[in-house]
Amino acid sequence: MLVYVDDLILTGNDLQQISNTKIILDNKFSIKDIGQLKYFLGMKVARTTEGISLYQRKYTLDLLQEIGLLVAKPASTPMECNAKLHSKSGTPLTNITTYRRLIGRLLYLTHTRPVISLSVEFLSQFLSNPTDLHHKAATRVLRYLKNSPGQGILFPRNNSIVLKGYSDSDWAGCLDTRKSITG
Repeated sequence: MLVYVDDLILTGNDLQQISNTKIILDNKFSIKDIGQLKYFLGMKVARTTEGISLYQRKYTLDLLQEIGLLVAKPASTPMECNAKLHSKSGTPLTNITTYRRLIGRLLYLTHTRPVISLSVEFLSQFLSNPTDLHHKAATRVLRYLKNSPGQGILFPRNNSIVLKGYSDSDWAGCLDTRKSITG
């Protein structure tokens, strides 16, 4: 259960413990219970029998509209499979703040769309001197998001915690430093 109390979220599966915690907090700080959590930091919270889902559909659609890609053709992957971008590829952008802002907004979307994390992390390497090819790759991430703007992340109701980790194996894949991206 998720309960939104002013600027504090209480969560747990023991309703009595949540109720006791709210009483203790109210005695100390005079809180107000706003009820079930629906939105938090621009993320929509949806409860189903399967669990709790977080997604940023409105944020994604607003971003697509602002960039002018709402009617663009969707992409099937966040980046081209054999993209070989480096710091000198393409012509430098005249206004680098638009690229930086776009990458920042994509970083915020990684909270509910972890599948774009690798692409956004890769593109953020070029924040100091972005080029037109870097910007084109960033807009491809947006075109990928256009496929399913309402997709998010599900926290299953009945699930044991299993920690999984991944690392790249590109073996000196950075064309600028000849290092592995994670190394």
